[in-house]
Amino acid sequence: MSTLDPRTPVIVGVAQRTHRPDDLADAMEPVALMQAVTVDAADDAGAPSLLSSLDAVAVVYGAWRYSDPGRLIAKGVGSPDATTLLSYHGGNTPQSYVNAMASRIANGDLDVAAIVGAETIWSRRRIKRAGLELTITDQTDVEPTERFQADVRMSTEFEASRGLDQPINFYPVFESAIRAANGETHDEHRARLGKLWAGFNQVAAQNEHAWTRTEMTAEAITSPDDGNRMVGYPYTKAMNSNWDLDQGAALIMCSAAAAEAAGVPRDRWVFPHAGTDAHDTYAVSNRRDLHSSPAIAEAGRRLFELTELGPDQLDHVDIYSCFPSAVQISSAALGLSLDRQLTQTGGLTFAGGPLNNYVTHSIATMVDTLRTDAGSVGLVTANGGYITKHALGIYSTEPPTKPFQHDDVQEAVDAIETTDLDESFAGEGVVEAYTVMHDRDGAEKLLAAVRTPAGARTWANSTDEALMSEAMITELIGQSAHVDADGVLTV
Repeated sequence: MSTLDPRTPVIVGVAQRTHRPDDLADAMEPVALMQAVTVDAADDAGAPSLLSSLDAVAVVYGAWRYSDPGRLIAKGVGSPDATTLLSYHGGNTPQSYVNAMASRIANGDLDVAAIVGAETIWSRRRIKRAGLELTITDQTDVEPTERFQADVRMSTEFEASRGLDQPINFYPVFESAIRAANGETHDEHRARLGKLWAGFNQVAAQNEHAWTRTEMTAEAITSPDDGNRMVGYPYTKAMNSNWDLDQGAALIMCSAAAAEAAGVPRDRWVFPHAGTDAHDTYAVSNRRDLHSSPAIAEAGRRLFELTELGPDQLDHVDIYSCFPSAVQISSAALGLSLDRQLTQTGGLTFAGGPLNNYVTHSIATMVDTLRTDAGSVGLVTANGGYITKHALGIYSTEPPTKPFQHDDVQEAVDAIETTDLDESFAGEGVVEAYTVMHDRDGAEKLLAAVRTPAGARTWANSTDEALMSEAMITELIGQSAHVDADGVLTV
């Protein structure tokens, strides 16, 4: 260890809690869960003294109203003067935090940092239904030292006006574009998705921190029955991210010098080697196509360049997995086969998708995986929005051969061609991608991306029952379609 640069960033402690109390009186508020897993992470490092040495507490934004939860956590664990950070929405946040904290540690700007997040949506909903109350810390009058990254709207008013303003709308649209790009029939596509997601389910069944550990076959996952209703064709409930849960996770990062000073055993150390960040066009309407991600491809290319590795040299991988389309798009961009294990946790459907904080869990799980396979290399990817904001990182128990490197490759991504949005289009176009949204009673509305004769993209919808039924049996992509002035689609 004498030759290791003392400024080398290292993750020394990780922790996860899945909290599902039998008695709702035992439910925890989010900030209490965050503080608990932060303490757990210090215990995992074998160095509780790190809690009183925190220079920064970085919190992943969630479904709660605290204005500076990092301050509450910092005071609670004995570091009241720590810098506090609070992100905006985005599932990319935890990996972006690691990239940023590792850079700051390497640059000498801080020595010890905690990254933490938690959600308690499951208990909060049930407490409300039961007519009970949970005491929540009232904190709305203070601001964090730093708001991390930018608050960017992920969809346009026009997209929303045509029915597309939620992940459950956009991700199945991407899925249809993948199906068409692969030249698959509906049945072939459904079978492949079932196999992919059953593999994730099998990993979750073995993950002690997973919210849902019930084993499901590929057929059960893709079949809309037995409570597994269709949500956005071809996705059943078992193919959507699940955020109805109580989960928290934390990471403790520090410099190698701080780790040694705190007495962290060497077998707890996992090194971030490099990280990259980028985003695709903020509006889905402007994407070059709907089945790929130039930003992930560019971020991955640069990450492999920085670490002098390739996809075949990765021993362990966790691909962000809110929906199957996210996994397929990321894997294709990174050169990873869908036949290899692409998750360490079981993914956001089964292990759990606590809004923006899933990747804190995936990094924690990756750290544990690498600790049990010393010398191996792991890749974690993170995604925010609608295949929009991306962060990638490579980790190992072996230190990097050169200082931690981080690169934002946005300039290269911005040079890639985009597509115009035509909000006023009415006339004949070609269906590019689509989904059929369902409520509990069945098919509700078809949502479609349509390419105009000029090559622009517009959005349309239909509630025609015959068309919705046909769209789930035959392929509409590539067919001529008419969009009227109100956005109603006829094929």
